[in-house]
Amino acid sequence: METIRKYPVGIQSFERIRKDGFMYIDKTQHIYKMISEGVPYFLSRPRRFGKSLLISTLQAVFEGRRELFEAFTTDQGVSQSQLYIATTDWKWEQYPVLRFDFSAGDLSTIEQLDGLIDFTLGTYEKKYGITPDYKDANIRMVTLMRRLHEQTGKRVVVLVDEYDNFILHSLGDAEKVMQARQRFQNVFGPLKAEDDHLQFAFITGISKFSQMGIFSKLNNLMNISMLPEFETICGISEEELTTTLRPDIEQVGRANGLSYDEQLAELKRMYDGYHFCRVQTDIYNPFSLINALKSKEVTNYWFDRGTSGALIKMLSQMPPLDVTQLEGIRMPETAFDLPFESFEDPMPVLYQSGYLTIKGYRRYGEVNMYTLDFPNREVRRGFADCLYKHVAGRQMSNSHTTALQIAYVDFYESGDLASFIEAVKAFYAALPYQWEKDNRNEHYYHAMLYTLLVSIGADVRAEESTAKGQSDLVVIMPRGIYVMETKYDRSAAEALAQIDAKGYAAKYATDGRPVTKVGINFSSAERNITEWQAVQA
Repeated sequence: METIRKYPVGIQSFERIRKDGFMYIDKTQHIYKMISEGVPYFLSRPRRFGKSLLISTLQAVFEGRRELFEAFTTDQGVSQSQLYIATTDWKWEQYPVLRFDFSAGDLSTIEQLDGLIDFTLGTYEKKYGITPDYKDANIRMVTLMRRLHEQTGKRVVVLVDEYDNFILHSLGDAEKVMQARQRFQNVFGPLKAEDDHLQFAFITGISKFSQMGIFSKLNNLMNISMLPEFETICGISEEELTTTLRPDIEQVGRANGLSYDEQLAELKRMYDGYHFCRVQTDIYNPFSLINALKSKEVTNYWFDRGTSGALIKMLSQMPPLDVTQLEGIRMPETAFDLPFESFEDPMPVLYQSGYLTIKGYRRYGEVNMYTLDFPNREVRRGFADCLYKHVAGRQMSNSHTTALQIAYVDFYESGDLASFIEAVKAFYAALPYQWEKDNRNEHYYHAMLYTLLVSIGADVRAEESTAKGQSDLVVIMPRGIYVMETKYDRSAAEALAQIDAKGYAAKYATDGRPVTKVGINFSSAERNITEWQAVQA
């Protein structure tokens, strides 16, 4: 009989996970290292990557709740194993903990932000019987830290979750961003000056704190976001998946008629691929992976309406994005510190938001250079789908999308390229005129075709290199490989001639599947495909 494991989908409370018998991947070895050193820390990770659970676990440690970390059996009869930190020399003393949680997505006005700060400070003032002498948040924070130290004899622990959530959702509103920064500087500015009363501080967010200018006075914060020893502090590593969660993979495999190795490979393609430093330890998206283990269905979980809206909002304020160039793009280490609100380069935003990740590292003299790419199939497809919806807008009916999906399935199963091209033509014909008018060039149509293919789940590669150049698009199908070249106000014959001249198809001659050369011409007058030809290589 299979063991029924409880998966903490949407649960970020460490206490509840342990007491209610949910599965927990032990990260307390990282926690022990941090709290033993005792310096203030900052960690940047994408959304839904376990930062809130990490904060909750730290809170339980500093509240001295050793019983949650020891081995025990829950009221429901579930055995919870002993965690690493319970085997160490940690003293389990009780410290006063001030936890600020800004992860709520419904904060949209400065008044709501002020209300949350006031409520949080007021909660701790009431808990410890402290009557504030002033309304100013700065003075209230200083008063709390000093009096708590005096009352308990212990210095204060400050935990700040998703400090930048409000600001990231306010990008584009310069006045609101400035006001929010002032609030955060006012509340957390005292942390360095009150170091005598501070035992430990831990701040999480998506963007690096240096980008937001909020903690400029806290130059003693240690940024562990790209340090190898903390790379796996959030998320689920390959080692953790294949050891602790091996029985779970086997159960999912049985439900899907797959072997352990086959199911692991599918999970890896969809959710693995995150790297947060030059060491590049394989890390899985915990939100998506846990959802897949619970539902026993490998599909898209990370992207939702909020994710798509925030991404489109950010990209709409930045220079046009060349989506075909994202795979394998290189970026110097200094670029990670570009301010978000400058809107000069989307790459740091895409990296820290989790849409791109580190896929390579090399040092050139004094320059550290990173290669970025989509982490996995889930993010690659979700990202393209966001861009597709952004381009299509409300003018595009669901019938066009459905027709495109159906045509792609027929193409996938039977190699019906002609019907698929007709569905693509119908899509272009329905695009808003204003959007196309502002993007009249060959690359626009090439990039749009690539985005469409990725968004519907095709295995497509852009700018594949050969000895003589780079092919526009290569679509990999079970029954064949399609090497595509696009032209603009030229001819399909010219596109085919370029495929031959540059040897684009020769690269796949030994694959074993038939290779088809596809030449496509887009017309500026028709705003669509006007000619295409397909020839067997």
